[in-house]
Amino acid sequence: MAMEVTQVLLNAQSVDGIVRKHAEDTLKQFQDQNLPGFLFSLSAELASNDKPVDSRKLAGLILKNALDAKEQHRKFELVQRWLSLDVTVKSQIKTGLLQTLSSPVPDAQSTASQVIAKVAGIELPQKQWPELIGSLLSNIHQLPAHVKQATLETLGYLCEEISPDVVDQDNVNKILTAVVQGMNASESNNDVRLAATRALYNALGFAQANFGNDMERDYIMRVVCEATLCPEVKIRQAAFECLVSISSMYYEKLAPYIQDIFNITAKAVREDQEPVALQALEFWSSICDEEIDILEEYGGDFTGDSDIPCFYFIKQALPALVPILLETLLKQEEDQDQDEGAWNLAMAGGTCLGLVARTVGDDIVPLVMPFIEENITKPDWRQREAATYAFGSILEGPSPDKLMPIVNVALNFMLAALTRDPNSHVKDTTAWTLGRIFEFLHGSAMETPIITQENCQQIVTVLLQSMKDVPNVAEKACGALYFLAQGYEDVGSSSPLTPYFQEIVRSLLTVTHREDAGESRLRTAAYETLNEVVRCSTDETAPMVLQLVPVIMMELHQTLEAQKLSSDEREKQNELQGLLCGCLQVIIQKLGSSEPTKYVFMQYADQIMNLFLRVFACRNATVHEEAMLAIGALAYASGPDFAKYMPEFYKYLEMGLQNFEEYQVCSVTVGVVGDICRALEDKILPYCDGIMTQLLKDLSSNQLHRSVKPPIFSCFGDIALAIGENFEKYLMYSMPMLQSAAELSAHTSGADDEMIEYTNLLRNGILEAYSGILQGFKNSPKTQLLIPYAPHILQFLDSIYMEKDMDDVVMKTAIGVLGDLADTLGSNAGSLIQQSLSCKDFLNECLSSEDHLIKESAEWAKLAIGRAISV
Repeated sequence: MAMEVTQVLLNAQSVDGIVRKHAEDTLKQFQDQNLPGFLFSLSAELASNDKPVDSRKLAGLILKNALDAKEQHRKFELVQRWLSLDVTVKSQIKTGLLQTLSSPVPDAQSTASQVIAKVAGIELPQKQWPELIGSLLSNIHQLPAHVKQATLETLGYLCEEISPDVVDQDNVNKILTAVVQGMNASESNNDVRLAATRALYNALGFAQANFGNDMERDYIMRVVCEATLCPEVKIRQAAFECLVSISSMYYEKLAPYIQDIFNITAKAVREDQEPVALQALEFWSSICDEEIDILEEYGGDFTGDSDIPCFYFIKQALPALVPILLETLLKQEEDQDQDEGAWNLAMAGGTCLGLVARTVGDDIVPLVMPFIEENITKPDWRQREAATYAFGSILEGPSPDKLMPIVNVALNFMLAALTRDPNSHVKDTTAWTLGRIFEFLHGSAMETPIITQENCQQIVTVLLQSMKDVPNVAEKACGALYFLAQGYEDVGSSSPLTPYFQEIVRSLLTVTHREDAGESRLRTAAYETLNEVVRCSTDETAPMVLQLVPVIMMELHQTLEAQKLSSDEREKQNELQGLLCGCLQVIIQKLGSSEPTKYVFMQYADQIMNLFLRVFACRNATVHEEAMLAIGALAYASGPDFAKYMPEFYKYLEMGLQNFEEYQVCSVTVGVVGDICRALEDKILPYCDGIMTQLLKDLSSNQLHRSVKPPIFSCFGDIALAIGENFEKYLMYSMPMLQSAAELSAHTSGADDEMIEYTNLLRNGILEAYSGILQGFKNSPKTQLLIPYAPHILQFLDSIYMEKDMDDVVMKTAIGVLGDLADTLGSNAGSLIQQSLSCKDFLNECLSSEDHLIKESAEWAKLAIGRAISV
């Protein structure tokens, strides 16, 4: 049954393109004509020790990709395809894979481990291959060592592939025993010990019961802590990774070990190699994350009923932990500011310090201030930069009262440093710190402003000057200006930035044209800041925002004129088009929000729309998304006049709705359909057949990303509101879809947080659809068409009320729908509402809600129900 594939697999890796293409086609043909034979031949190749290592590796890789894929729908197809294969073939393949684990060739062995885990990920949940774990565990006691190593590696991959409920506790115990024994200091082979430590990392999620048992937990913790002291650096790193994972998974079990862990991590941060030291710091960052979550959820007052008490590990460790973190800040790397992916001890230490500040608040300040005061003026740049970084890191967490006096003194110092410090590291961190000051301590919520008429001009001058500095410093200066503008978002009619508006805009545009604006995200940062400055501007500067329109249009026009670009230039071009469309969107929203400016702005509408249509003609997803959003803003501003663009624009709207692959584009397009419905109202009618057909197609496709479904349902509501009783012909298609989605989303028992969040989004979309349809038919002679659907809508409201896991958004929409039912259907709904199991309770609960939006909706619903019942 097996075919000789060695030469084809080697050819598929040839440098000669023609040979490679021919080999790839041969493999594809074999797969299409005889899948069982194809998979079996690959597994035989991988299992055979006399084949070349390159062909074995590729055989394993193709086999692995035949079992799994990134896209959900493709993965589902591959799983079904494997499950429907002949049992004999599958068992031959699996036997071959298990044999390969004892191969002396590390690459073959490691590839087989991954493929076994993929097969197990498909079969174990189906209660197939029950003997797998047993046969793997029997390998553990075998010598040679490489078999033991491969088996532990396989167990690790296996735990990564399957969810804990697939393996019974008896097998979990056996796996953990094997893994922890492999980690033990008595294990003389380092490869085995490393494979075991990495396997434990993946198996921790299975160890719930074991961590609940004191003796077993003590044993696991002891072995992990011992492994952090192993002479082999990779094992130490893997052991600390286990500790990090334990800190988030089993936070509430850590108290007995925390002192020992503190000693081990402190020593590692001070003395060990960087990969190990980074993980040791990560342990404390992870503890901060846990405590921040607990304190946010329970508001710091622990009554006996909270599930997870806070142990205040960080608060207790503060006096010893902060000095260790401050020491790391002095271990900077020379070029870390230029390298986007840089991550080193100093950066990890500063990040951890920032988390500690958020965990303990005011208590951090006195522990860090002496370090800042001592180092901020030192001749060595490392000390100045570390002091600045320490200061910037503690600005989120402590109260404004605690920070204000220090910030008032520091501000002038920072502005001077940004202008005069000879070192660009120091300037980079100083600009970042100024941004943090403006982000956390400036804005309408602050009682005493840190930015006054007196220092505002100096701040703007320094930041604009700094935007001419090297790219990484200029990018941070843009960021500081962003938060400076944001702090004046709610000032009403007059902003302290008004006098500098024109100069700020001019400087930002100059930055976007710098030769080196492609470095350090500088161009993107400049446009983001420009958008924020426009968004937060006041009526006084509207004429200047209007002057910006032709400037940005001209830039967009120039990107569309560019000819014959290399793929690199094309990519830059696309990025720039996206940024310019984003900028126009913000300008349109700003100018469209008040009548006088909207009137003047509309003279540009035709030209702008024309540019957007040309942007669509260039096929690029990110740009499409930005242009779509800008068109949504234009539709909102144009109102009914937008109708004249529809004949031209409709095909791109349809293209966006058909774009399954780039589902963000699809999602944004659905949102824009809503904007257009609100703008055009019944003028959208001629396009509704096409739009509804596409939306219904999207919903019934298994290829569409689930996040697009809730907005599609809301969009039904937008369309119904726009076209009123003309929605009649879509009821027979849309209502059954809404009903089946409603049934699915009513019950969430046993779902995780992410699923509950999605379910609430879905419920909200469904409810918005019902609401739009009910309001659309109000006062129409065709209202009675909706009567048959009312019982189901009420049943949906009942069931989500009974589940008790609605979020506030859903609650507000749901009580609104109850009101719409009564309001539109009158006495036809009244009797149903009276019979409903929970409507009354739900209404009362909403009437006494703390959230004034829910309360308002409930009061309106109460009136509507009252009218419906009294008829």
